[in-house]
Amino acid sequence: MKKKIKYTLTFILNLGLLFGLLACRASNAVEAIDENTLFSIPYGNFEEQISISDLNSVGNCRFGLAMRDGFFYFINGQAKKIMEFNSYGDLLTLFYNEDSEIAKYLEKSNRPDASVHNVISFPFDYPGQIVVDSQKNIYTVCSIPRERQEKSDDGAMLYSQNVLRISRNGSSVDYIGQQGPGGTPFPFIKNIYTTDKDELVVVSKTSSGVIVYWYGIDGFLKYMIPIDDKKVPTVKGIDENSEVFQTVENVIPNISAYKLYVKVDYYSTYFDEESRVQSGVNYVQTNLYELDIETSSYEDPVTIPPYEESVVADYSRLTYKIPYDFLGVTKSGWKFFIVKTENGFNLEIIQNESQRILRRHIDVNHEDVLFNSMALSPEGLLSVLYIEKENARVSWYRTDSLIESLIK
Repeated sequence: MKKKIKYTLTFILNLGLLFGLLACRASNAVEAIDENTLFSIPYGNFEEQISISDLNSVGNCRFGLAMRDGFFYFINGQAKKIMEFNSYGDLLTLFYNEDSEIAKYLEKSNRPDASVHNVISFPFDYPGQIVVDSQKNIYTVCSIPRERQEKSDDGAMLYSQNVLRISRNGSSVDYIGQQGPGGTPFPFIKNIYTTDKDELVVVSKTSSGVIVYWYGIDGFLKYMIPIDDKKVPTVKGIDENSEVFQTVENVIPNISAYKLYVKVDYYSTYFDEESRVQSGVNYVQTNLYELDIETSSYEDPVTIPPYEESVVADYSRLTYKIPYDFLGVTKSGWKFFIVKTENGFNLEIIQNESQRILRRHIDVNHEDVLFNSMALSPEGLLSVLYIEKENARVSWYRTDSLIESLIK
């Protein structure tokens, strides 16, 4: 009886989210969020500038952004440096590799602001992921030298990355591997997070899904949670003949509890009606599960409505359903999902406990923006680093104020 009631409540919740989405569509408008441009960063090789070699191949650049308490932290992977700015664009702290170009420049100069410079001796390259905890300790993903990389026994997986940990004042620098400080390298790291207890969470991609490493405040491993694509909960297909398969698109920790939010996208095989030959796949749906890592149990899912785009061709209209990417979760439980559109990005913000769903748009001219990096704060403020042709700019969108207005 309890199980039946539980499923009924889940159905009502998903129905409420769907009605919320339909209500947004009925108005035939998605409200845009105002962009607040904070400051710009010029390109160049000096300490307060961003280094980039070829803007025509900027897709391969290694940039990352984190924001904490109004301070911004940038990874400039090509220049092997980490920069801290205030909201006015003033450089507060610079961390850099001792073998980088900026190290050679600073060695020859007598800069009055040398106190902001911190040398890192670890010979790492920075792919772009970065996060900062409440004590302003910095964590960033590093690709280790080839001679230190390892392979799995079957050769299917490469262990090539570690997490560099830098104390607030730069007095302590070490790296975290799978087991903790000084541990073996990780497989490819999708992203890193810190919780409200300042515990580090590392999400790595594997050939079969995702592995999540959860560390204590001392940096040593507390939990290792493998999430296999084939072992997550399944759903039924569109018809009896179709085969459904699923993929774990993203996993993000609950910053206040030992739980994970697991986003799963479901697809089914598509058969041509005349030849009865499989000719493609259809998107079915997206579910968001909460996984209790202490009990290894999934809670009932919330179905995430997809983004829909219509195309008119030959006097007919085709509607495509596209799953959103999972961007993050606030400490109050709002889930952020995002999808790129022709003229910017669409946000879908869901609070399943209150059965609320918000849809907003971010206006961006993709022809002007060559690369972007987004960061969602625990309060729900969305910050973005835009790499453009002339310079880089930092903006934020007050989605936190939008959420606060609904809570009151």
